[in-house]
Amino acid sequence: MFKIQDWGLIPYIESSERQKNISQNILANREQNNNSVFVLCEHPSVITIGKSGSLDNILFDEETLNSKNIQLSYTNRGGDVTLHNPKQLIGYPIFDLTYYKTDLHWFLREIEECIIEVIAEYGLKGGRVDGLTGVWLENERKICAIGLHCSRWITSHGFALNVNNDLSEFENIIPCGIKEKQVTSLEKELNHTIDMIELKSEILSVFKKHFV
Repeated sequence: MFKIQDWGLIPYIESSERQKNISQNILANREQNNNSVFVLCEHPSVITIGKSGSLDNILFDEETLNSKNIQLSYTNRGGDVTLHNPKQLIGYPIFDLTYYKTDLHWFLREIEECIIEVIAEYGLKGGRVDGLTGVWLENERKICAIGLHCSRWITSHGFALNVNNDLSEFENIIPCGIKEKQVTSLEKELNHTIDMIELKSEILSVFKKHFV
């Protein structure tokens, strides 16, 4: 079973360094036991650019973004451009897949399934869009983005579930380079604020069922 850490509101760059340290510890001790860690946190407003990211999908220059208190950060996760901000729930499953299944495609689908099950508890029917990673509503509105890094079967980075966060900040980018789709949140779909503590509990419960 994985360990659980809650980092609260933490700068994106700091979280990346912590993930690296955890990954190194898992690798150094993988012969002893499963040291996988599941992190929950939030980030101050930041636009992240994945390994396949394009600056064309960022609609303003860095100076303008800074004036809006939005940082810019390059990252080694897969995927294109996305945005994190407060009240968006981040999940970083830093998992040793040698204890689960050495198949990154399977791992991605499992994360999607976990999120689909979680939002179903709130009455929302999530799904997948062919050729696109993440969880969607009615194939049109993206509620959860997923981007992973994997080295020696140890994963890092993870998912970003829009909960009560400010969706207007997504207007600074073309999320994941997809122009024709919208971004949504639990709060927007349900028309009320979501209790983050209850949501975290539900997410942990579902992940524990999938990754025993």
